[in-house]
Formats: sequence, C-alpha cells, structure tokens
Amino acid sequence: MTRLHAPAVLSIDNNMKKIPLDAVDIRILSALQQHGQISKIHLSELVNLSPTPCWLRLTRLKNAGLIKGYRGLVAVEKVFDLTTVLVTVALKEHRKSDFDLFEKRIQSIEEIVECYTIGGGTDYVLKVVTFSLLDFQALISQLLDEEIGIDRYYVYVLVRDVKSTPLTMSQLLKMKNRSEQ
Repeated sequence: MTRLHAPAVLSIDNNMKKIPLDAVDIRILSALQQHGQISKIHLSELVNLSPTPCWLRLTRLKNAGLIKGYRGLVAVEKVFDLTTVLVTVALKEHRKSDFDLFEKRIQSIEEIVECYTIGGGTDYVLKVVTFSLLDFQALISQLLDEEIGIDRYYVYVLVRDVKSTPLTMSQLLKMKNRSEQ
C-alpha cells in the first residue's frame, strides 16, 4: 500500500476566507486526486488515519468547497473523431454589460468546453470541441450573426495533445516551496 506524505500546513482562500490545511488534509486531497471516489476504509488506509476522523475531515473539505466532484476520465478520442480549436476573442466594447452578454451566451453552448478571461490584446480564450472544422465554422458564424459583441477572433486548431495533465496537490506544494526559496 502506498502512503501519501505532505508538508505541514497550507492555507486555501475560499471566498476570501482562509481554510487551514494540515498534512492529513493534503494527503486526503492527494488521495482523491489520484484515486477518485474511494471507500472510507481505503481512503483512511491511504492517509494513515482511522475511518471516522478521516470521514469527518473529508466532509469538512467538501463543505469548504475544496472538492468539486468526482469524474472518470474517458478517452473520447477512442470513440469519436473530434476537432478541438482554441479561439481568442476581443469584444467591441468593454462595459460590464458587454462582458455579461458575451459570457451568458458562451455558458449556453455545449461545444465551448472552456472559457477564460485574459489580459492583454484580447479578452477571452475559448476551447471549442466539434466534430469537424465545418461544424466549428458554423458555430462561429452563428455567434457573429447573433451580435454578442465580438470585434475580432483568431483561431488555433489543435493538431495533437503534447501534454495535458492536472496539477496534483503534491506538485503544487513542490512548486510553492520552490517559489518561496
């Protein structure tokens, strides 16, 4: 059995309130990242804590919003041929109402799987997944016709996935320690 180890204390900001995390909390979060939703007994064995205190800590971490959910990573590329496109978007105007209109529309489109506001010469980066470039172009044309404030956009078709890994708690702690040195 692999035991998970972590440094002593870390604080997470949750709605401007710091949530103190000790080494056991970090081991719990790391175990969940590595194994997903597992039994209370298995989790308590991995983090070297008896089941009841482990479950109480897990409940506290869930209630604090640190655990967003549990997912299975499905290799959809083995089932479908998909086209993934990154799109940078600049809006015509920069009033709150312009951003709200754009973001509300983006939220309703299933093919747009990620959307980020960014600084610099553009306002947003979108990750769009469709079955073809024709489907993607139809979606973009539809958005332009709707007049949701798009001034210009640039398209970057993803050719292959070189690296796509989520950051684990242990990686984040190593990075944090390096940045503090």
